[in-house]
Amino acid sequence: MKRNIVIAVVTAAALVGGGTATAIAVAGDDAPATRQADTRDDDRTDDRDDDRDDRDAVRAASGKVTAADAIAAALKHRPGTAVSAELDDEDGRNADRRTVWEVDVLTGSDAWYSVRIDPATGKVLGSERDDDDSDDTAEVRAALKGASVSAQDAARAAAAQGTVTSVDLEDDDERGWEVETTNARGAEKDWHVDRKNGKVTADRDDASDRSDDDDDDADD
Repeated sequence: MKRNIVIAVVTAAALVGGGTATAIAVAGDDAPATRQADTRDDDRTDDRDDDRDDRDAVRAASGKVTAADAIAAALKHRPGTAVSAELDDEDGRNADRRTVWEVDVLTGSDAWYSVRIDPATGKVLGSERDDDDSDDTAEVRAALKGASVSAQDAARAAAAQGTVTSVDLEDDDERGWEVETTNARGAEKDWHVDRKNGKVTADRDDASDRSDDDDDDADD
């Protein structure tokens, strides 16, 4: 209705003025909503493409040097206890944002180091002391007390489930290892690895989150 009114007014102005009138398009009530929906659809498509590219990059980067290999290289460079390992492409120290393994190591003197490993060659790219984690030292020592399964062992155990992209010490009462894997289709999944016997089980929180996501998708 609004569009018809505008067209009528512009046409009348042109006839009265005897000249050429330039009409400024005024969209109806439905047009903004349509354009906004189209924008959201484009954003979702772009996000899916970005996620797919990230997963492809991760799988390609982890093909030669596994999480267990990266941990071994880091501990050779900085002896101690590996607390976490992760494929990271957000490292600001890399101008080209290339993917690297980052392994956090707690030394015997309670010093924390972040060791970067090339995922293609296993070469140590650098090592920096990280004092930000010093407050976690007592908690990590307590979590690892009596553990017979290391981060390296956990990575090897979970490798049967897919390509391991991260290993981290759980901070809950289970006191195990949390391992993330990516399968051949790019699907990610979290696993719990028992710190005493190395048993691998699906992460319960991960399964719950996926169920909630499925419900949200169904509602949409």
